[in-house]
Amino acid sequence: MDPDDTVSSLSAAAENLSPSTRAWREWLTENGPRLILFARQQSRSAEDAEDIVQDALVKLVEKLDAGEFVGGQEAWMPYLFTTIRRLSIDLGRRDDRRRRREDYVGGEADNEQKEAFHPWFESESSDDETRQLLEAGIKELPPKFAEVVVMKVWGDRTFAEIGEALDISPNTAASRYRYGLEALKKKLSSARRKGDLSI
Repeated sequence: MDPDDTVSSLSAAAENLSPSTRAWREWLTENGPRLILFARQQSRSAEDAEDIVQDALVKLVEKLDAGEFVGGQEAWMPYLFTTIRRLSIDLGRRDDRRRRREDYVGGEADNEQKEAFHPWFESESSDDETRQLLEAGIKELPPKFAEVVVMKVWGDRTFAEIGEALDISPNTAASRYRYGLEALKKKLSSARRKGDLSI
């Protein structure tokens, strides 16, 4: 599914829960792609990522409606990043347990899933080969580095916000970010692309 379609369907679902639909739709249109990108990095498929984002948004709206949410609108993104991460971990564990049960009962291992290509860079001016190299590089990073790079670059979070969401210190978040960027630069420098990359 196209990321714009995903954001539209999430907006429609969230509108049913939110009293101020116009403000909610504007906020979600602006921040939805960042949330989906982060969820894709955390989960095993694009479909799981969309489900996780929707579940996280429902949890946020329920907390807001119940008056239980601490902080204003500026606290929504850190809350959602943390919730998406936790939901992704929970889903991965459930899937692993289910797969082990199926393997045990069936006596065979499941075939490996072939991942569909879901571009993270939507700019028409992006060079397709460079985009593919960046996406592959991010997927090859250890998860603890990849999640910080995604939250910093696409999520536009500070190291303090990333540290809070991931339960690490801001200094640890900064060092993981630097390590992740350095690994990406090494991968891209070997490809010798035309022009400069701004990372």
